Amino acid sequence: MTTTLIVLAVLAFIAFVAVMWGMGIFNQLVTLKNRYLNAFSQIEVQLKRRYDLIPNLVETAKGYMQHERGTLEAVINARNQAVSGLQKAAANPGDPASMQALAAAEQGLSGALGRLFALAEAYPDLKANQNMAQLSEEITSTENKVAFARQAYNDSATAYNTYKQTFPPVVFAGLFGHGQNAELLDFDDAQIAEAPKVSFT
Repeated sequence: MTTTLIVLAVLAFIAFVAVMWGMGIFNQLVTLKNRYLNAFSQIEVQLKRRYDLIPNLVETAKGYMQHERGTLEAVINARNQAVSGLQKAAANPGDPASMQALAAAEQGLSGALGRLFALAEAYPDLKANQNMAQLSEEITSTENKVAFARQAYNDSATAYNTYKQTFPPVVFAGLFGHGQNAELLDFDDAQIAEAPKVSFT
């Protein structure tokens, strides 16, 4: 009888250790996932701020650039596509299709803004407008914050993906609902790494 109790105690201890070990893996997966979700929410805050500035920028430019209606409309259309892309990505951060759509929309918006700023150079009165200068500065500042937030998100997503792919978490990740890797958010760095530099002084 004593041998049976010892065997049962050893088995119970092994089961307890296995459960605790599994709980540790589960908790680490949840922690890392929450970190990248939080990091994405920081990107969302900065992008929303950027999107809110763009209509004011277009309205300011519209008073001076009546003959550039197509460019102004292109900026607003690109902004609306970026807003839609952000909403889809925010609904499921890390989803490959959503993140790629957001990156493509952001590239389109950056290109449209770049064309607007390039055309603004030909309008001296617009360049001298204080509101335009302030909006340009705020967009540049926000763009820098987006870059930092994107780096933090990519770092967090990479940590999550790396942990999931190591042994033993790789064995349990799918069982715990962590089967899909978090997609990194990569913009075309040549186009969006820095906001267009325009001098309005």
